[in-house]
Amino acid sequence: MIRPPARPATAGAVYFSLLGPLTAVRDGRPLPLGPRKQRLVLATLLSRPNTPVPLDVLTDAVWPDDPPRTARKNLQVYVSAARALLGSTGDDGRDRVVHGCGGYRLTIGEGELDTLRFRSLARAGRATGERGDLRTAARLLREALDLWEGPPLNDLRDSTGVAEEAERLEARCLTVYEDWAETEIELGRAAVAVDGLRDLVERHPLRERLRVAWMNSLHQSGRQAEALAVYDDYRQLLARELGLEPSPAMAALYRAMLGRGRAARPTAATRESAHGTALPAAPKDFTGRREELRELLALLGSPDERVVVVSGPAGSGKSALALRAAHLLDDGFPDGRFHVQVRREDGSARTPAEVLGELGRLCGARVPVDSAVPDGSEGGAVAAAMSPTAEDAWQRWLSLHRALIVLDDVPDEASVRGLLPRSGPSSVVLTARGQLAGLAPVHRIALAALADGEALELLGRLIGPGRLRTDPAAALRIVRACGALPLAVGVSGMRLAVLRHLPLAEYADRLGDPSAALDELVAGDISVRLRMASGWQDLSADDRRALGRLAGPAQEGGFTLDGAMEALECGERAAIRTVESLIDAGAVTSPVGEVTAHAALYEVPRLLCLYAREREEGRVSPA
Repeated sequence: MIRPPARPATAGAVYFSLLGPLTAVRDGRPLPLGPRKQRLVLATLLSRPNTPVPLDVLTDAVWPDDPPRTARKNLQVYVSAARALLGSTGDDGRDRVVHGCGGYRLTIGEGELDTLRFRSLARAGRATGERGDLRTAARLLREALDLWEGPPLNDLRDSTGVAEEAERLEARCLTVYEDWAETEIELGRAAVAVDGLRDLVERHPLRERLRVAWMNSLHQSGRQAEALAVYDDYRQLLARELGLEPSPAMAALYRAMLGRGRAARPTAATRESAHGTALPAAPKDFTGRREELRELLALLGSPDERVVVVSGPAGSGKSALALRAAHLLDDGFPDGRFHVQVRREDGSARTPAEVLGELGRLCGARVPVDSAVPDGSEGGAVAAAMSPTAEDAWQRWLSLHRALIVLDDVPDEASVRGLLPRSGPSSVVLTARGQLAGLAPVHRIALAALADGEALELLGRLIGPGRLRTDPAAALRIVRACGALPLAVGVSGMRLAVLRHLPLAEYADRLGDPSAALDELVAGDISVRLRMASGWQDLSADDRRALGRLAGPAQEGGFTLDGAMEALECGERAAIRTVESLIDAGAVTSPVGEVTAHAALYEVPRLLCLYAREREEGRVSPA
């Protein structure tokens, strides 16, 4: 059920607008917002509603170059003025602007701020359209657009910080306008969108989705020659300015119009293609990782973070977390969300040129990739580097678009270094078993095992909560024997869902046997042992030998540096280097807080321990 958008504030309340010049009204009368610096502070707080705004962000918005020594005191004065203007919230009379460890936080509702109401209407419109009610969707989207009065915060854009917020707001407005126009075209009412699309294309000439909607609206209105001219003009503009060509989706639409085909009217599939989204389906059994998901969403919503590395051992749910976040950020990246595997199906690394070629096809960014070595050729094992021309073309595309790129299962830094954005608003999420320590600057999220409660929740989703309650102690033994890794817990659940006669306690006993656990963790074509083998192959020969020797003491509850020295039969310095190499590769975990090397307790995920022991004892053939 779609929650209806909140209505505007009641009489006496202040209503703020950011989608145009910064304004505030009470009972239909405009309110004075004070001098420019005070308005900059208010605009920055309003652009991040209900979220702590750090002091340095406010300082940069007001004094981008050289803040005075009294900046903090001046900010307090401006915030005090904002409190007086906003009044209190709720029946308890609390201030709307409060100061905490994260900065100043402004509490405001949907009916008091146009950007919150805009977002609510847009989401309701999209959800309604996905259910097939296009008329209601068009109405809700139009209501959202009626709040858009011009370039957001156009009176304060000389402040770099405010300008960045304003550009994000304008990108959201453009995306909603595209949604609305495409919905009207699909309803057969293209004429209502033609003029507005033309004006927006003049202001944003490189925005392809606007061009596609304009082409479609002209075509449906019977203006065939003008529709074809839109494509020709855009093709020449791209070639002249960027050395690129229109996307395959737009070229296909042009060919359909030349043949006067019926493909010109957008369907849900062609709207998705024009929007540029290419993501696998969201993981249906995604469970837990609430803090990590919240952190990842916050990072990708920040203007300061461009690259995030999600690392963790094999089977820890890195890809699921990245895809979950990408699906939730549907309105944050108007130029699309894309997912590309950085390995082939056999686990070998793809060349950077191959990955860039796929990205170019998905994003519609035509990049010359002449140096790629074809699969199966004699040089196929040699990583082909991107040519400087190809890398420059890709960086130009990133600098002009706000897109989210998920590069999944990255084997090493060299595979992706040239693909990461150097400038512009696009963001990249990398998933990797290792830490990718050679990449900087990046933000890192390391995934540990699931908490017991989260792992039990995942198991219950697969076998049913009723069966879980029949023997909760055995269920807990199962998830702990799986090392609380999502992959292994998921395989256990799938296996138990088929073997409904098998008591949980008996299966827990099987998994508790170190010599049999990996044999039990197979469901159809999904094998935990094969995933462990893939991670093993990523390790250097020295790290494999070391991990095989450390797996014994690791199974006893972890190992210290002294234990590593004994198992590896080496001195302190060599043991430290070896353990830290395994940490970098994602095979060993270390304490989160700072602690001396001798006091630290190091751990190896249980299932990787079991696989390493098999290899050390020669019980499995080389993967």
